[in-house]
Amino acid sequence: MQRTVKEILQAKPTLEGAGVRLKRIFGYYHIPRLDPFLLLDHFGSQNSEDYILGFPWHPHRGIETVTYMLTGEVEHGDSLGNKGVIRSGDVQWMTAGSGIIHQEMPQIYNGFLQGFQLWVNLPAKQKMMNPRYRGLINDDIPTIEHQDATIKIIAGTIDDVHGPVQDLIVDVEYFDITIPAGKTFICRTKKGYTTATYIREGKGDVANHKIEPQQCALLTDGDSLTINAQDTLRLLFISGKPLHEPIAWGGPIVMNTQKQLDHAFQELEVGTFIKQSKTVKPSTEFYTQ
Repeated sequence: MQRTVKEILQAKPTLEGAGVRLKRIFGYYHIPRLDPFLLLDHFGSQNSEDYILGFPWHPHRGIETVTYMLTGEVEHGDSLGNKGVIRSGDVQWMTAGSGIIHQEMPQIYNGFLQGFQLWVNLPAKQKMMNPRYRGLINDDIPTIEHQDATIKIIAGTIDDVHGPVQDLIVDVEYFDITIPAGKTFICRTKKGYTTATYIREGKGDVANHKIEPQQCALLTDGDSLTINAQDTLRLLFISGKPLHEPIAWGGPIVMNTQKQLDHAFQELEVGTFIKQSKTVKPSTEFYTQ
């Protein structure tokens, strides 16, 4: 059964972190329509003033954050002791679980710095799991030619080629797809999974619905999706198994009940939020947006 377009979401300018200008594709006001996904941001600019203030030390609990850099560099560090640089083509897959404090600081880039951050909700029984971090360099992430499309497989499987993250808590597919002008791509999809596409460049038809850059198509259920490229079309494809659980969301923390959420912020205030740590966070000042 072919999927059709249920809803078109337009990315909206948003100020986040310590003053980063980005476009929010979906977020708090769209829950639970994209379950298990919570948020997708598209950040990018040639002007370093739009991103250089970055995302200083801040907490997360109950979610996974997936940072995908198209171009540019972001320095990161966290309360587990991980630190490094996410470079062009790299992905950082961070599972906050019971609690992590980290920072992500874009570096001045001679060109158009651009990337995405996706939030994936964790199920109730894994909300308080041990946090973990996975840094994937560009060379770790397979890119294949399938039909007439070029597909970077961040998570999921196409043509028996698997994305590099094999032990996901929630079954998620995450592809970066390029379709040449005039070509058609038919994607097999998992029935019952929430599925959406975000057009980052180009124009075309998604399930016979015209779609423009910076628009996200949320799709109906089905087992296949047809995409036609009017000109070279570059898009993100995400699909995930819904959790069908209640959501209590406060800034960087997502739990199942308001009581759990209040408890998390109380722990943050008294200093018992972090359950696992390899290093001491260098500052007690952080933002919580």
